[in-house]
Amino acid sequence: MSFAQRWEDIRTGFERPFWVANVSELFERLSYYAAFSSLALYLSETLKFPIKEVGTLTGLFGGMVWFLAAFGGTLADHLGFRRALSLAYFILSVSYFLIGSIGSPWLAPVRNVMPLIVLVTVILILPAFGVALVKPCVVGTTADASKENVRSIGYSIYYTIVNIGGAAGPFVASIVHRHMRVEDVFRVAALSVFLMFFAVLLLFKQPKRRHAAASGGLGQAGKNFWTVVTNPRFMLFLLIFSGYYIVYWQEFIILPLYVVKFINPHADTELLLVTGPLTVIALQMIVGFLTQKVSSIRAVAAGTLVSGVAWGILLLHPTVPMVVVTLIAISIGEVIMSPHYYDYISRLAPPGQQGTYMGFAFMPIGIGSLVGGWLGGTLLYRYGQVSHQPQKIWYTIIAIGVATALLLWAYDRFLQPRHETSEAAGD
Repeated sequence: MSFAQRWEDIRTGFERPFWVANVSELFERLSYYAAFSSLALYLSETLKFPIKEVGTLTGLFGGMVWFLAAFGGTLADHLGFRRALSLAYFILSVSYFLIGSIGSPWLAPVRNVMPLIVLVTVILILPAFGVALVKPCVVGTTADASKENVRSIGYSIYYTIVNIGGAAGPFVASIVHRHMRVEDVFRVAALSVFLMFFAVLLLFKQPKRRHAAASGGLGQAGKNFWTVVTNPRFMLFLLIFSGYYIVYWQEFIILPLYVVKFINPHADTELLLVTGPLTVIALQMIVGFLTQKVSSIRAVAAGTLVSGVAWGILLLHPTVPMVVVTLIAISIGEVIMSPHYYDYISRLAPPGQQGTYMGFAFMPIGIGSLVGGWLGGTLLYRYGQVSHQPQKIWYTIIAIGVATALLLWAYDRFLQPRHETSEAAGD
């Protein structure tokens, strides 16, 4: 097929809802990562939370959305994508505005009647309800508003947009934080998704459903959840793999505070966090080509090992340039791991249950953020504030990464379900 013909297929292969949904996803990711990249500093420096609580609250913000994602698709199917998307962006705009307003005078009556940590916990959970609705709507629209011959390209566009938003978020947060106050980062994030609320209402039209809905209602979602949690080997795999995200999320939980407290108090930590998604965008195709013949579990274990060991760079030379190198190395591990992880999950699922099991593939991301938040805050307190040996933080993080990689190998070697064995041999 000629380039001209392929371009024509792309130009005519997507309906308008595809572009509206995916552009809105870009702004949703921008808002989410802008908020995430500034959250630890905001909690510590503006709201004056102790280090331990900063870690726990930051992990809560990053983790809750992934537990709700499995049920977000069910609700989106019932509401329809247009109503679900507009509701999601309204929830997100209110949520981010509230986060940035926690210390505002108009919220003083609420702060006076409940402990601050309770108020902050409730507000930090709110964005999860919006994000959990956005994901299935955008992915579903990508499928339904794409012609068959360009659907795979549609998913590539979606994945690229997610990474562009992930890079743009910390960059926008950096600009806002440098010229305004850190709480204004959350207000800009609120404005970004509030614009998408109107964009969906004005421009988005529900695409014709080309595929049968996978959801059977909230009751079916509950049955799916029970199917997964009563499979001990699969649950063990998810728990083991959570170690990867305990390590990975320290970019947002520990690293910003570590940099400003122990490396350079004037460092622009939001701008530093642009490094990861830019590395993913630049290297995903190259690394994907180089690892396409590597078995799924080896790639997952290798990526986990690379991301874990990468933190050792900060042991060698804790400077801002080395932080950048560390983030690049972590992202290389992510690029090695990510596509192979979902392939491996699909193979672990019993025959005929791939869809159900893939719906819970995000669970380790949530577990990793919640546990990683508590752990990160504890390590920063113990080694940073108490013993004044902050470099020891990274020994623990590296150990978790290495242990996770070894446990993944052991799981595949000794506990892998029998139906998977013959399939994996062909990888």
